[in-house]
Amino acid sequence: MKLRHALLPLCLLAALPALANARGFEVRDMVKLDRVSAPLLTAEGAQVIFAKRVVDADLKASSSLWIRDLRTRDMAPPKQLTPAGWSVNSASLSADGRTVYFLSGKNGSQQLYAMPVAGGAARQLTDFALDVDGYHVSPQDDRVLFSTAAFQDCGSDLGCTAARLKEREAAKNSGVVFESMFVRHWDTWADGRRNTLFVAPLPAAGAGPVKGASAISATLAGDAPSKPFGGNDDFTWSPDGTSVVASIRVAGNEEPWSTNFDLYQLDAAGKKAPVNLTAGNPAWDAGPVFSADGKTLYYRAMKRPGFEADRFGLMALDLASGQLREIAPQWDSSADGITLSADGGTIYTTAQDMGEHPLFAVKVADGAVSKVAGEGSISAFEVAGDTLAFTRNTLQSNDQVVVASLAQIDEFQRQRADGQSVAGPYRAITPAVTDLLKDVRMGGFEQFSFKGWNDETVHGYVVKPHDYQEGKKYPVAFLIHGGPQGSFGNGWSYRWNPQTYAGQGYAVVMIDFHGSTGYGQAFTDAISQHWGDRPLEDLQKGWAAAQQQYAFLDGDKACALGASYGGFMVNWIAGNWNEPWKCLVNHDGVFDQRAMGYATEELWFTEWEQGGTPYDVPQNYEKFNPVNHVANWSKPMLVVQGQQDFRIPVEQGLATFTALQRKGIESKLLYFPDENHWVLKPHNSIQWHDTVNAWLKQYIGQ
Repeated sequence: MKLRHALLPLCLLAALPALANARGFEVRDMVKLDRVSAPLLTAEGAQVIFAKRVVDADLKASSSLWIRDLRTRDMAPPKQLTPAGWSVNSASLSADGRTVYFLSGKNGSQQLYAMPVAGGAARQLTDFALDVDGYHVSPQDDRVLFSTAAFQDCGSDLGCTAARLKEREAAKNSGVVFESMFVRHWDTWADGRRNTLFVAPLPAAGAGPVKGASAISATLAGDAPSKPFGGNDDFTWSPDGTSVVASIRVAGNEEPWSTNFDLYQLDAAGKKAPVNLTAGNPAWDAGPVFSADGKTLYYRAMKRPGFEADRFGLMALDLASGQLREIAPQWDSSADGITLSADGGTIYTTAQDMGEHPLFAVKVADGAVSKVAGEGSISAFEVAGDTLAFTRNTLQSNDQVVVASLAQIDEFQRQRADGQSVAGPYRAITPAVTDLLKDVRMGGFEQFSFKGWNDETVHGYVVKPHDYQEGKKYPVAFLIHGGPQGSFGNGWSYRWNPQTYAGQGYAVVMIDFHGSTGYGQAFTDAISQHWGDRPLEDLQKGWAAAQQQYAFLDGDKACALGASYGGFMVNWIAGNWNEPWKCLVNHDGVFDQRAMGYATEELWFTEWEQGGTPYDVPQNYEKFNPVNHVANWSKPMLVVQGQQDFRIPVEQGLATFTALQRKGIESKLLYFPDENHWVLKPHNSIQWHDTVNAWLKQYIGQ
């Protein structure tokens, strides 16, 4: 069965260019694209502020804030708000919406600044001895709650941490003694600092920047926000400004194998001891948000300790009585965050859903769930009055800032449910990639489905080459997503973007095998302890179904590519399903499950996925272990590995390459000494794509 998408990217995109000389999209286009993000709405949605990242001729990035008056419709384009030459991030608005706060490293250290939304001079508010990494201004606009990496035994003395770091840099010895884990995490070695919350007063008008602050979480041996990917949603002010609630994991020596994040209530004045509000849940509690009256705390919670891909349910905690309830227990999706409507009756949240990432509205009273905006992937949003602003992308478009009236959305959905053909209510105020690159044609795409493991429905996507012609066959890039609890769906990526393959003249096939997110929690759960059988069956059946449903796929000219879990699967199919492939590409993939279980940093991941530790259940680590099947390897493989990848350490990539070379199999190793699990630097990204494309061309043409 084909599920054809009648794509209206943001409901405003023009048709794809039909020029005879239209070219395909490629990596140099991708790294040069402006990137918009993080929309903010002023009072009643009169204006939208958003961040825009641009690169210069040498691909060096800088970001600025832009503002668009929504009352002028399309007559006035967005204009830059922050000063030229500054690079800023993390914008927020004052309670009255007249002041925008942001972070900038303009003077050598990242500090907090403010300027009028109406325009004017930017004013530096803080001048701490350490960088401000994340912040929230109090509801009263009189204090700032911020996070910075500090030695917690320094207490409130920010200069103590700064001085200690300088002493370490000047020391002649370099040895470090560790007594507990983490010794390293993601791409950095532990140096004893933790992300710690501080509160500082904001300076009065005309006064200089504040330099001192009070630590409020230094007594808790945990990071706020969490490392490496925590953010500002990990902590929040109470409406009256007297307290703060933060999601913190205090696990001692068990931290590398614990996912027990709790919500701690912290005294904003630093005088009272922290209170654990969620001690009864041994799993992950995250994203605290207060009701307007401060009586209810909303947050997201998992139920299974040690499982990072468990479903996040929406919770409501009555702070006076301690009564707790889940708001939408029957909704089989994992909520990404919580944004309350003005009346407190609705929670807005995004969640993965059938290969897309829509925005949902959840009624607090009865848990009723409705989709507000879909067709693609919504990455950030804000609601003010009747106005909704969000960023959305698709397989054919980068992020755009989009605005709409909630009333118009309701009417649109009602009319569409009645079978009426009506224009969408969404208005894009920033351009799509095809508006910016007039000579580029994107590859069209479709979602399809088939019967996979256990005769259950599995979905995938096929992307056509940019120069697609009826009746012609095209070589195929078969992309395998990572995670493994992830998805390659209807969204835009700056790392694994199917359009960069379609732009080279390849068709692309992607399968959301069992373990993928967005198809219900049971579907996601199905991969744990089954890395090599259930998903492999889905990939095999998906490959067969795609060829049957799409005659333009040339099954005799196909290469399989994957990263992280996808890289593991490339290693696994090299020994267990190598027949269809002319070549393979393995980026940061697991080669030896047993070694991975001892060398990776977040041990909860391998221990959940394999059902225990390598010494308690060694047979589980060997059941789907690529190293045991190297004798069957025969297909050419390109191996990519980053030195700073501590999730899947460099030895895994080196071992893969060694096995290939020792067996005399055609192979190459692309090694990045300065990249982690991802390739993030623009020039390295170009090299990555050029190397991968050359590998594909060598074996399947184009």
